Amino acid sequence: MRNTRFMALALVLAACSISSAGAASNDYPSKPVRFISPFSPGGGTDTVARALALRLGDALGRTFIVDNRPGADGLIGTELGAKSPPDGYTLLVGNLGTLAINPNLRKVPYDPLRDFAPIIQTTASSTVLVVHPSLPVKNVRELVALAKTKPLNYGASSSGTFLPMELFKQMAKIDMTHVPYKGTGPTLTGILSGEVQVMFGGAINTTTLVKSGKLRALAVAGDRRAKALPDVPTVAESGFPGYEANTWNGMLAPVGTPRAIILRLNQEMLKILSQREVMDYMNADGAEPAGNTPDHFAAYIRSEHAKWARVIRDAKIPVSN
Repeated sequence: MRNTRFMALALVLAACSISSAGAASNDYPSKPVRFISPFSPGGGTDTVARALALRLGDALGRTFIVDNRPGADGLIGTELGAKSPPDGYTLLVGNLGTLAINPNLRKVPYDPLRDFAPIIQTTASSTVLVVHPSLPVKNVRELVALAKTKPLNYGASSSGTFLPMELFKQMAKIDMTHVPYKGTGPTLTGILSGEVQVMFGGAINTTTLVKSGKLRALAVAGDRRAKALPDVPTVAESGFPGYEANTWNGMLAPVGTPRAIILRLNQEMLKILSQREVMDYMNADGAEPAGNTPDHFAAYIRSEHAKWARVIRDAKIPVSN
């Protein structure tokens, strides 16, 4: 209900803003538009991009193409998005890892706060702590106890999943070996095959697998339970108060993209995210449509960037150059 009300307000604000922006966007788009997805196909970021691309194409009468550019924890595709022409025909699907965590962990070839014009936050979803069903644990406390007696591997495709797990390890005073993957899809393949036993995965990726019994959910990392998994407690409820880590996605353009185009895209995406079909589709996969104005999304990115900078510093996680 809260998200629905916010999207309704954002739609009103976007409509007012775009009407004052002039007619610069009336002819946009006049050719296909590319969404750069900086991860491999099959992950939550890619899923959201494809759902939006299809419906934007219908709404605006042009083709919206998802261009997967995986590698280096999303840095390759994100850099490509930052350095693309600011004409509205190349957009970036950004997320927690590429915009708020990676830039605080290492030197990246882009500035997440200066090189992009935020368009809209598309989704917010809980991160879910899941294990392979063969692991003899049913809750977080049992996982912690097992990890203290035998070596376990965990999978993570990017800092967006690596950092929450490292923070959990620190709070639980356990150790597990990190096995890195080049995307969420390969990470899921790794845990389904038993190559790793544990992972934090976005609810948008793991919910269907949990409901089918292919993975077991122990907890969600957000400040409240996930709508898609209402019986799964939070990590905080499971004995680790103060633990919180959510994932999110959003659309951005290269800085310098005309404001009128930003506002038009925002308005169209707000309409799409408000559609009951889209809301049900995302909820079923464990995500919640977000929806906000470009300015609100920009402020949120700044706040998340600052938050994870503090977490990394306080956790004394080394920063690489």
